[in-house]
Amino acid sequence: MRRIVFALLAGAAALYAPLAAADPLAPTGQWSAYNAGAAKLPPMGWSSWNAFYEDVSEEKVMASAQIIKDSGLAAKGYRYIDVDDGWWLKRRQPDGRLIIRTTTFPSAKGAGPGGDTSFKPFTDRLHAMGFKAGIYSDIGRNTCGQVFSTDPLNLPEGTVAEREVGLYGHVEQDIALYFREWGFDLIKVDGCGVRGLSATEPRVISGQYRAFPPLVDVEAVGHSDIAGVRRLYEAVGQALQRANPDNDYLFSLCLWGAADVRAWGKDVAGISRTSEDISPNWSRMLHNFDTTVRRALYAHPGSWNDPDMLFVGTKEFDADHMNEARSHFSLWAMVNAPLFIGYDLRKAPKTMMDVLGNARIIALDQDPAGNQAVLAFDTDDVQILVKTLASGDKAVAVFNRNATPVDAVLTADQLKFTADGEVTLDDLWDGGQTRFRKETKLTLAPHQTLVFTAHGTRTLANGLYLSEQPGRVNPAVDGVTVPEHDPLIHRGILPWRSTRGDGDHPRYGGWGGAQADSSPYGETLQVAGRRFTTGIGALANSRLEVRNAGFATFSALVGVDDSARDRSQPVRFMVYGDGKLLGQSAPMRFGEAPAPLKVDVRGAKIIELVARTPQPMRFSDPVSWSEAALLR
Repeated sequence: MRRIVFALLAGAAALYAPLAAADPLAPTGQWSAYNAGAAKLPPMGWSSWNAFYEDVSEEKVMASAQIIKDSGLAAKGYRYIDVDDGWWLKRRQPDGRLIIRTTTFPSAKGAGPGGDTSFKPFTDRLHAMGFKAGIYSDIGRNTCGQVFSTDPLNLPEGTVAEREVGLYGHVEQDIALYFREWGFDLIKVDGCGVRGLSATEPRVISGQYRAFPPLVDVEAVGHSDIAGVRRLYEAVGQALQRANPDNDYLFSLCLWGAADVRAWGKDVAGISRTSEDISPNWSRMLHNFDTTVRRALYAHPGSWNDPDMLFVGTKEFDADHMNEARSHFSLWAMVNAPLFIGYDLRKAPKTMMDVLGNARIIALDQDPAGNQAVLAFDTDDVQILVKTLASGDKAVAVFNRNATPVDAVLTADQLKFTADGEVTLDDLWDGGQTRFRKETKLTLAPHQTLVFTAHGTRTLANGLYLSEQPGRVNPAVDGVTVPEHDPLIHRGILPWRSTRGDGDHPRYGGWGGAQADSSPYGETLQVAGRRFTTGIGALANSRLEVRNAGFATFSALVGVDDSARDRSQPVRFMVYGDGKLLGQSAPMRFGEAPAPLKVDVRGAKIIELVARTPQPMRFSDPVSWSEAALLR
């Protein structure tokens, strides 16, 4: 029987070399994921971009806000009204103050100090209606519209310096202006200004823009300055905290999944984009969804994955495509995505307003437990997503990705319910109730997603598996030493590129990141030939933080996963509580049977799970915290 060594003294960790002060695997006793600002729940609202792009105006924004209020959508949680790119005129020289385009935002004219332009009348009006106000900027000198748009409409005017309206070199000045003087509550910070203006870019050569040596290469994560771009966004976050002492603000980081933001966005901002811009077609919706769906452990109350704004109401998600519209909305709710309407609501039919206003689906997105759904079944054809709700019940979505009908079987085991107990399914779109034991057969139309709340007898009666509470698990260090592109993301054609070039290759970092109920590389958890349907898969030399909500015992079967490649070093599994070593395994080698690890964690607020090798590894082996659970 595997020896399990329990240690109450931190000195027991000296079985390995002494830890350096900067050791990333050293326990901190702290939760390190972003927790500032007002993102305890995924934010909801409306954004001008998908509806109007740069052709935005005060009249259009206020008309949309009025519809949201009058229709009852505001009462259902849609509270942020965001002005995206296209609002600025220029950056005045030499003081650097941003000037608003008053031909499109007339209330700004002369409304500021000394007759300067000001958004204060605009934000005051939104606040009086019960809304929060959002604004847009870029981490570089220039915006996405300037870098990539072929239409000059509403782009900044003037000299090269006057057209540099991004945050770079003006972080403190602009953040103070937006939040202290103008009264905004949210800022979306894009990254095009540090991406597309190399010295060889034609508009740089012509003198239209200054060169900005690219920090981000969206095609190659290995060619991005990950640390450099992170520092720029961290500086914005710090400025936001200084400008908002009441902590009532939202920081939206828009780096489209590039520069390995999957690993660090959760530590820097309230929401973090996981992909390029969404488009109103099924293929690109799949693409954006896939960049988020396997990132359940990288989203928490305070720091959410963002697969981009909703396109419900437009083209392949309009009233003639109700299955697609409902699927889009349902999937975003299941992964706890920010729900930002990107639609000209002035032309919205009742059917679209009913989709956006489905209170039962919204409730899944806004569930206070904050658990992003985990894939219980995963293929290119059908996926089954399950999330644990604050009530203890489950939400389940059965998703047909294809354009043909399909039969699917939902099992009690996939819900982590007992097979012999009765399971009740409540349909959240069409009403009705289904009861079954063991399994039930479902028929899905093309592109349909069936969504239910499920009640049954829990398999684990006296606690929760860690994979049932991903909102309480943070991969503070996930063991990834060399970021790699995730090959499992659907590669839809980029509309602005069409079929030019040689295709849309895997581009988003995240391969090898920590997973719920899966190995880091998408395989079934397996140790020495024993397969597990639940657990946490990570890499060796990782440290996971777990918020403990009054549980007494941590329990798991630990071992080196059978998908390991290097296999040269043993792995020791350690459990800490509030920074103190509570228990650990003996060194575990590849091929050895999983060992039980059971630790008393009563009173500990932060549990840390560390998997460590004696020597660093260039490419760490996958390890399994199989059946990891917190027990009462």
